Amino acid sequence: MFLLLVVGFGNFAFAQYDDELVVLETNLGNIVIDFFPNDAPNHVENFIGLAESGFYDGTLFHRIIPGFMIQGGDPNTINGDPNTWGTGGPTTRVDAEFNTIEHNRGIVSMARSADPNSGGSQFFIVHGDSNFLDEQYTVFGRIVTEESFETLDKIAGVKTEPVDRPVDPEQVKITKATIVNRSDVPDILVLEEPERTQSAVTPSTGNQMYESAEHEIGFSVPEGWLLQNPDKVEENSPDVVAVGPKIGFMNPVISLLVLDTNQRSLDDIISEKTEAIQPVIESGNLKIILQEKTMLNGNNVYVTEAEGTFFTNDEEFNVKFKEVMIYDSDKFYTLAYSNGLDDFDAQLPRFEETIDSFEILSQDISSDTSDAEGGGCLIATATFGTEFAPQVQQLREIRDNSLLTTKSGIAFMSGFNQIYYSFSPAIADLERENPIFKEIVRVAITPMLSTLSILNFVEINSEAEMLSYGIGIVLMNVGMYFVAPAIIIYKIRK
Repeated sequence: MFLLLVVGFGNFAFAQYDDELVVLETNLGNIVIDFFPNDAPNHVENFIGLAESGFYDGTLFHRIIPGFMIQGGDPNTINGDPNTWGTGGPTTRVDAEFNTIEHNRGIVSMARSADPNSGGSQFFIVHGDSNFLDEQYTVFGRIVTEESFETLDKIAGVKTEPVDRPVDPEQVKITKATIVNRSDVPDILVLEEPERTQSAVTPSTGNQMYESAEHEIGFSVPEGWLLQNPDKVEENSPDVVAVGPKIGFMNPVISLLVLDTNQRSLDDIISEKTEAIQPVIESGNLKIILQEKTMLNGNNVYVTEAEGTFFTNDEEFNVKFKEVMIYDSDKFYTLAYSNGLDDFDAQLPRFEETIDSFEILSQDISSDTSDAEGGGCLIATATFGTEFAPQVQQLREIRDNSLLTTKSGIAFMSGFNQIYYSFSPAIADLERENPIFKEIVRVAITPMLSTLSILNFVEINSEAEMLSYGIGIVLMNVGMYFVAPAIIIYKIRK
C-alpha cells in the first residue's frame, strides 16, 4: 500500500507554476492545488496530465487519518473491492524526485510503495505536520485557498472504519478534477515560500542506515519507514523501532532489542524465552510455526516464526511475527518483524534485507570476534561512525560470500587472523581511549580499504581467480605501505 503527506503557510505570495492549477471538486467542498515544478517537474506533469484526462473523476479519498493526512487517487476506489483500495494506479510510474520541501500542513505529496520509484496516481494531502516523511516522499504541490483547508479538515473529520477507510465513501468522492488558470481563482491565499529541510537531498538508495555507538551495531531499514529510539520503559522494551506504511489493519514494524547475556549461553536464553511464552501458546493465542538454530555472518542465531490472535475494541486481528536472535559473547540482539497475517509476506523481503545488513561494529572485518580477546578489530573500531562503515560491511560480505568459499581463501584467512589478532585488540583499545589516535589509524588504513574495494567490482568464480586477485591486492598494499615509503626515504637521504 501507499503512504501520503504537507507545509505551513505565511503571508506573502510564492508560486513556481505560473498558470495551471488543479481544482478537486468534492461533496464537502473544493480543493485547489498549486505546484512546485522546479522541485518535481515530472510529478507535476504527471498529476496535471491525469487530472486533464479525467483519471481522478469519481475516485475517493480512501485513506483518512486525522492529524496526519488524507490519501486519494486510486482508480480501484471507483468500483473496485474496498480491500483493493490503495493498491491501484496507472500502468506507468514516476521516478522519485525527493526534494527539501517539508511535509507540513497543506502539502501535496506522491504516495508510493516501498520502491521509491513507484509513484503513480495516488497522492496525499498533509493534515498535520509530518516531517518524518521529509526527503522520503516527493512533494509536488500544496493547497492554496481557505476553502481548500476547510475541505481538508472536513474530510479528515469524517467517520472512518478501523482500517482508515471512510464509512460513507460518497462524502469524500472527487466528483471532478479540473485544470484552471491562476487568474480564474480569485481567492488564492497569500503564502510564503514553503519551509525546507537544511540538508541536501541525496539520491534514494532504497534503505536508510542506522548505527548506534552505544550498542556498537549497524543495520539498514526500508527507506521511508519512521525510525525511532523509544524510551526504555522496561528491560524488554525495544531499543530501535522502524514503522512502515500501513497497508491493512496495522503498520508493519521492525524492532531491535539489545540485552546483556550476563554470561548465559544461547541455549539458556532460548529456554527462558520458551518458558515465558508457554502460557500464551497454551491459551491458543499464539502458534509457533518455526524454531531453528542457524548461523549469520559467523554468529549463532535463533529464528522463530509465529502467528498470534489479538483483540482490540472487540475486534479480532491475526498477526504474524518473525524474530531473529543474534548471539554474541556479551550481548544478544533480537530483530523482530510483525505485520498483519495477510500482508506479512509483502514486507518480509524488506526485513530480510535488514537482517542481512546487520553488523556488530566491534567485530572484525575478516573474522567474527566471538573468539577474539581484548579490544576486538582495529579496522572496525577506526571506521565506526564514518563514511567507511558501509564499505567495511561490504568487505565483510565479500569475505563470507567469496573469500571463504575457496580453499585458498580459507587458508589465507586462517593465517591472517593469527597475525592480525596478535596486535589488533591492543590498537582497538587505544583507538577508543584516544580519538586523535583513532583518526590517525583511520587515515592510515584508508588506502588499504580503497584497494580492497576493488573486489566489489569483480566476479570471483574459481580458485585461480581468487588467488590472482588476492595476490594482486597484497602486492599493491606492499607497494603502498613499504616499497613506496622506502624509495622516498632513500631519495631524501641521498
